[in-house]
Amino acid sequence: MKKLVFSFILSFTLLMNANICMANHNTENISADEALKKLIKGNERFVELKEQHPDSDKERRKEMLKGQHPFVVILSCSDSRVPPELIFDQGLGDIFEIRNAGNVLNEHVIGSIEYAVMHCGVKLIVIMGHQDCGAIAATLSGVSETKYIKALEDSIQPAIEDCKKQGKEINSDNVVKAHVMQDINELLSQDNELVKYMKKNNVKIIPAYYHLDTGKVDFLK
Repeated sequence: MKKLVFSFILSFTLLMNANICMANHNTENISADEALKKLIKGNERFVELKEQHPDSDKERRKEMLKGQHPFVVILSCSDSRVPPELIFDQGLGDIFEIRNAGNVLNEHVIGSIEYAVMHCGVKLIVIMGHQDCGAIAATLSGVSETKYIKALEDSIQPAIEDCKKQGKEINSDNVVKAHVMQDINELLSQDNELVKYMKKNNVKIIPAYYHLDTGKVDFLK
């Protein structure tokens, strides 16, 4: 009986959360191309130190009580130097943000991406690595301090092997970029439901690389 009640509560909670996302869907979310343009323009402002800090006032906070309506989902590293809202000069409710050390893909991350796309109407998925990534450096060092850090490194290791296969130099930049592509390929190969939804609803996924020194984001394709 307790399991049945718990299952009902969980299902009800998920439904209500979905409604929070859908509450603002009076019109269809902006297209992937429009979302990408917003990110590019925002990053240009950030690089040029001309930030507008949009969607961050009292009225925006009140608006967010009605539900969220992000225009992009970004998987990025949890490195404190890589905050997507600042890098892309966006504000509250603009970015559905998923972060962990090394922007590693796992079941929880995939589920979060599904939620952003299928329930919040996001049309653009960005997987972003960055310059001087500590998780990549740890993997390249071959030293695992704890079993949990090793778990991160094991998830990144295939990117090193991919660089070797392609005859690329095994350095941080190349491995970061290979790891981003690894994330994308893994997501598209593992999640058939998401792939079907993406094709039907014109959802795009693109890789990106953030330069710590200049603040610029390169979209890799």
